[in-house]
Amino acid sequence: MKKIIGLGNCLVDSLVKLADNSMLLQLGLPVGSMQLIDKREKEKIDDCVARMDVGRVPGGSAANTIKALARNGVEVGFIGKIAADANGDFFASTLEKVGVKTFLTRGEGEATGVANTFISPDGQRTFATYLGISGSLGVSEVKAEMLDGYDIVYVEGYLVQNRELVEFVMSEAKKRGMEVCLDLASYNIVEENLDFFNHLLKDYVDIVFANEEESHALTSALPEEALAVLGGMCATAVVKLGARGSSARRGAETVVVSAQKVERVVDTTGAGDYFAAGFLEGYIKGESLAECLERGGSLSAEVIQVIGCPI
Repeated sequence: MKKIIGLGNCLVDSLVKLADNSMLLQLGLPVGSMQLIDKREKEKIDDCVARMDVGRVPGGSAANTIKALARNGVEVGFIGKIAADANGDFFASTLEKVGVKTFLTRGEGEATGVANTFISPDGQRTFATYLGISGSLGVSEVKAEMLDGYDIVYVEGYLVQNRELVEFVMSEAKKRGMEVCLDLASYNIVEENLDFFNHLLKDYVDIVFANEEESHALTSALPEEALAVLGGMCATAVVKLGARGSSARRGAETVVVSAQKVERVVDTTGAGDYFAAGFLEGYIKGESLAECLERGGSLSAEVIQVIGCPI
């Protein structure tokens, strides 16, 4: 079976359940968005949640997908950067515990990244992400040989702040005959980096994942037309439709499947990441587009019924 390696930010999710969205307004965080924050903003958030019940799980978009694949028996690896601190140890040990082969650089001078994850009463999540040392992962720290033995490289769009690294890894993957998979970032990240995302999709990416907002940000089109545009740029395109299900296009084939029934949405953190894991598991097993979408929907439905991403 094909092997998958991920590239992404190493983050520890700090999970806070909200009674309402007033704190998000106070902090200037748009509901449902992902905002990169600096150390001063992180300290402000730390003060706000100091007396609240805060949970902790290893996170990061690509890391979530990779650990979900590992949990389902897929051979996987992960490339990233952590600090020599408690959060870094927690991140590394958790991934290794579920069977991920880690290629983690340890650095000094900054802390391991933290994704402050605010969960609204309707299950919507809002991220205020402090990349910490994760954002400093450089080309000199990523050896091309790390990709050897893998068939697919899975890259999270949140790495867009490190364009040189993304382009290096994708180009090295193509030299090795690997498939390149990109999960687009939050809609606001796509809007701010439109030219770069278009370049990646046209020149490197074989499989792309996007939700409705992200696909619209990239194409200015509604989901059906956006899927056609993305399918014209990549071999396989997937647009997630939330409660309406998901859609995929490969060549002339287009498939739409309905969402699985969920009694109660508790937390949408990791929904897209787990969807990608399910889809890719089906993909490497040679299943049909419909079956891949069903697998993705099943894992996504599972994770939105719990707080955080299960290990």
